[in-house]
Amino acid sequence: MALGGNPIFNGKNFRGATQAPPVPQAYGQNQYGQNPYGQGGYGQAPVMDAPGWAAQQNMTQDQLQQMYNRPAAGPAETGRMTYDDVIIKTAACLGAVMVGAAVTLFVSLPLASMLMIVGALGGFVLALVNTFKKQPSPALILAYAGLEGLFLGGLTRILDGMFPGVGLQAVIGTLSVFAVTLVLFRSGKVRATPKAMRFFMIAMIGYAVFALVNMVMVWTGAVQSPFGLSTSIQILGIPLGVFIGILAIGLAAFSLIMDFTSIEAGVRAGAPERFSWTAAFGLTVTLVWLYVEIIRLLSILRGEE
Repeated sequence: MALGGNPIFNGKNFRGATQAPPVPQAYGQNQYGQNPYGQGGYGQAPVMDAPGWAAQQNMTQDQLQQMYNRPAAGPAETGRMTYDDVIIKTAACLGAVMVGAAVTLFVSLPLASMLMIVGALGGFVLALVNTFKKQPSPALILAYAGLEGLFLGGLTRILDGMFPGVGLQAVIGTLSVFAVTLVLFRSGKVRATPKAMRFFMIAMIGYAVFALVNMVMVWTGAVQSPFGLSTSIQILGIPLGVFIGILAIGLAAFSLIMDFTSIEAGVRAGAPERFSWTAAFGLTVTLVWLYVEIIRLLSILRGEE
């Protein structure tokens, strides 16, 4: 599993679920030390009146052959996480995001701005709760998605009012990056190697420091631009925010690669089905981050026109 990426997948709960999985047993296989069909130990006569033995004796040859040819129980039948589970639950989370975003479209702009703040703060709190919760809670995960929808909807409405069309462009950009990243991962051309992970961690620390400094300068009024240093400083005539935005989108895309790696490890290890909600939650967090970075970059570019 790719360590050092999304903290949701690196938490001890999800990571523990993908380690030391129970050894699956073949159909009809007994535990070690138990006698199948009532068979006695070495030198002992078989127990003819055992239920398993009696059931076997009453079955015809065709029935025995059908039982032998029966396919082994798959992950879904044994309560294990599957890719289908992750896809369905991720779709549910994204649906909750869209519902939350739609709410901001039918209210006044001041109320949409207030809902954006409520969604940002509430989403942050629930993100922490869901990250450190021992067992995934579908209700809390969907509530997080709904609050993030309020945040994204309010943010999009404000920026789209300033720069018409950036909302739709950001949605298309997010879906495009997600699709390309998934295709590259499935083809094996892009993987979360240890070397790439080290670069990712260094870049993430640098980006986090810049974001913190930029936020403080905006809040204190040290810079007048709503994007802070992103537009106040230019390199070769290009706003610093363009370079930072491209870096952030690249980091979010690589975070998706690590998310896919963790999900793949969970499915292969036979993690319990309930952790498909954790996987969906992790993907939703990364996609929200990706969308925010894309719409921010588009707004900076449009502001320079």
